[in-house]
Amino acid sequence: LRRFLLRYYPPGITIEYETSAGELNEKTIDFLTLSPDTNLESLADQVISAEPLLSPANKSQIIKYLQRLAEKMVCDKKQTFYLFKMLRAHILPLTNCAFNKGGDRFITGSYDRTCKVWDTASGAELTSLEGHKNVVYAIAFNNPYGNRVITGSFDKTCKVWDTDTGECFHTLKGHLTEIVCLCFNPQSTLIATGSMDNTAKIWDVETGDEIHTLLGHTAEIVSLSYNTYGDTIITGSFDHTAKLWDVRTGRCVHTLQSHRGEISSTQFNYANDMCITGSIDRTCKVWNVSSGQCVFTLRGHTDEVLDVAFNVSGSMLASASADATARVYNTATGNCISQLIAHEGEISKVQFNPQGTKIISASSDKTCKVWNVEKSEVLQTLEGHTDEIFSCAFNYEGDTIITGSKDNTCRIWKS
Repeated sequence: LRRFLLRYYPPGITIEYETSAGELNEKTIDFLTLSPDTNLESLADQVISAEPLLSPANKSQIIKYLQRLAEKMVCDKKQTFYLFKMLRAHILPLTNCAFNKGGDRFITGSYDRTCKVWDTASGAELTSLEGHKNVVYAIAFNNPYGNRVITGSFDKTCKVWDTDTGECFHTLKGHLTEIVCLCFNPQSTLIATGSMDNTAKIWDVETGDEIHTLLGHTAEIVSLSYNTYGDTIITGSFDHTAKLWDVRTGRCVHTLQSHRGEISSTQFNYANDMCITGSIDRTCKVWNVSSGQCVFTLRGHTDEVLDVAFNVSGSMLASASADATARVYNTATGNCISQLIAHEGEISKVQFNPQGTKIISASSDKTCKVWNVEKSEVLQTLEGHTDEIFSCAFNYEGDTIITGSKDNTCRIWKS
């Protein structure tokens, strides 16, 4: 046994150990149900009895680590966000914004054909990533590292950039039409891109080579993401289906069909056994990843579902709708546990804070609201944007929010 590494969201402890052959290995124990009320002593006993690398001699150490993890799950009840910085980021409209893992940097994409990297604390522009010949639409950091940015453009290419220097390493060419969604795998070795040409592609980060084309959808792919292990991709399409793909072979493993309208949003839970789809047919569906079967159809919205999101542990999911409401469901039962009603326009984006106690929602009513999940009440309305807000995100710790609006500004809110 060499050392322990802590992961706060979702809670976990990684054990680094040396094998008899002298190789360094690690294994992670997840504590997805850990809460401030958990009996840490009995949990430590369970962990030690289930894990051969640990002995009763490690108990006090394990309890100390579990305490630290449980403390991180507490969210300050009095937390309020104030406007920290307003950035007029681009001359032309913004398309997307995203934090790196630490939250000390964020990126913005725009119709002005650039992606800019910003310092969160000072609001200073660090780099402008220039070279696309059309709208920069989809953008992402290679979190948790944050040293690479990818940009997907209406010019049909994806570019891979050095976050610090702004150098373009690769231009990934192969799609026939606009790239509208993309992401890194968790290991930061592969990139997935989704396009209006009905295909997704997997690329090698180091070489820029295309590894697979994911063929099978009959309409535009508008959503895609890797699971936690990075061995499966989910794609959501306007053909009313989502598909699960084996990253190694590029083959479709399951087609998730039973929606009656275009898919708007997709996501895996942290444990990789469930995924969700949101559709313009006004429903969300929860699917079993290994069987491809629909577990629950979540009804209640009276208009299109525009976004879906799990909390970090996967115990809850939220849906955002054009009916100006968001809903929160228990993933295990499919029951609606919260209805978030207060916006006056469609909600295009929802996200849980890392502790799972709050949700933020971005709306066309020009506000972003911070909600208490348990009580279904608005804790705060972040006002000031002069046009609809299409993007909102918490940083990793949950103490900073970024909002992006059609008024061409980004606002950083700190607590």
